[in-house]
Amino acid sequence: MTYEEAVDYIYSVPKFTTKNKPENTVELLKRLGRPERTMKVIHVAGTNGKGSVCAFLSTMLTEAGKRTGLFISPHLIKINERFQVNNVPISDDEFLHAYEEVREVMTRMQADGFCHPTYFEILFAVAMVAFRDAKVEYLVMETGLGGRLDATNVVEHPVATVLTSISLDHTEILGDTIEKIAWEKAGIIKEGVPVIYDGHDPAAEKVILARAKELHAPVTGFHEEMSHILSSTEKSIDFTLDAMYYKGSVIKVPYLAQYQVTNSALALLAMEAVDPEHTISAAQRIAAIAHTAWEGRMETVLPGVVVDGAHNEDGIREFVRTLKSLPEGKQVVMLFSAVVEKNYEKMVETICRTGRLREVVVTEIHGDRIVPAGTLAEVFRRYTQIPVTAVGDVGDAFTLAYEKRGDDMLFCAGSLYLVGEVKEVIEERYK
Repeated sequence: MTYEEAVDYIYSVPKFTTKNKPENTVELLKRLGRPERTMKVIHVAGTNGKGSVCAFLSTMLTEAGKRTGLFISPHLIKINERFQVNNVPISDDEFLHAYEEVREVMTRMQADGFCHPTYFEILFAVAMVAFRDAKVEYLVMETGLGGRLDATNVVEHPVATVLTSISLDHTEILGDTIEKIAWEKAGIIKEGVPVIYDGHDPAAEKVILARAKELHAPVTGFHEEMSHILSSTEKSIDFTLDAMYYKGSVIKVPYLAQYQVTNSALALLAMEAVDPEHTISAAQRIAAIAHTAWEGRMETVLPGVVVDGAHNEDGIREFVRTLKSLPEGKQVVMLFSAVVEKNYEKMVETICRTGRLREVVVTEIHGDRIVPAGTLAEVFRRYTQIPVTAVGDVGDAFTLAYEKRGDDMLFCAGSLYLVGEVKEVIEERYK
């Protein structure tokens, strides 16, 4: 089997089908020798910010000399991005070797009457085998969808769990209220394991605290008043964190988005649970925050061009907060796309209300979840009088939006899939 054949097979497994019971994942890992038990796991769940928190944690551990695995989703361009050792994606050969071991076990499981693993179960199992083979000491791992029934939740004894911001997303699966979604996300909390959480939403906080109390899990909440922004530029924000080991320290987060203050603070607070003896000093941790690179989240990809994975209402609200923080007079050209299951009309309305857009180009991503560019253009025209152009091909749409940018800024948002396709276009045409 070749690498390409392995990836094609994984892609052929439907991504959004009914989940298998956790017992199926446990059986898969058991037959693989429980590779996840060889690592110290930091488990991260939430609606937005999971990947960023994981990236900050992985960089802190890696720069401190710890052999660190990072399991994230989705990937932007290549599937290997989901499996990183010391922040470098595993090679095609390493991926194939891990996949072939998983595939052999899958085949035997089916012969014994077990369900075929889902798309995400396969990826999770491949990650655990690859990280075991790479002799990873720490594993920073985000959930896929939800938490309680997520395949990753079969990890029995993480060293810490982190809950990022919780908002309404995937309501058809997780529930239609903040409380219901928080309950699902809080399902990753384990008996006696420290919990670090984003406390900005009182309804979510109440659910998290109740679950933590039930499981005797020590809790640390991050609240907005614990941080103070000192200065910001189009590339970074300096802030202080009035908590624990970090009081009096100035922290630089290398992004222009204010939500990364929260995400980096959560990661720093989580390190207190991971490394309570402070073998990694505050200075080392803070330096690593400034060095963290996280693709697709308020990432500057060309001068004046920013891509952001904002793809739900809460993510777009944070995106809008960033737009409003730009210097007065700085206008924005926007490239936008969305997938069909998102409330893209509300996202568009929220963006248009900023008054910072000069022009919009809408496009459509590849796959079977697209919203036609013409449909998105009609939605924008309901909420703004500025020029809106529909271009079906992402490459052509980006080229047009880039030309229209002039001396202003170009932001590309609405879907992580759009970010991935835009980055491919940039790699092919502009670098």
